Amino acid sequence: MPDTPVDPPLPRSYPSDMEARVAVLEQIARTTIAALERLERRMDLLGTDLRTGLDQQRASTERLAADHRADFRWLLGVMLAGFGTMIGLMCGLLGVMAHGFHWL
Repeated sequence: MPDTPVDPPLPRSYPSDMEARVAVLEQIARTTIAALERLERRMDLLGTDLRTGLDQQRASTERLAADHRADFRWLLGVMLAGFGTMIGLMCGLLGVMAHGFHWL
């Protein structure tokens, strides 16, 4: 439909279907406002959930880091003990060989 001027030259102010169109537009505006309000509430809830989730993830990460440090220390201790045992056994074997070959 072509644009209708605000003050048409006709004796009546607007075409007959204009009031129905305006009513539809007003209804669309009301539903749009309601939808925007619902979206805003949902976004607020999502923001709260996201902040809560991030806090929980941060705490979980800290616990995981503490567990990793404890595991690393345990593994380092086992490796050092194993290395010390191997050095001790090697020295013992050399001592037995030195005694057997009468080097000492």
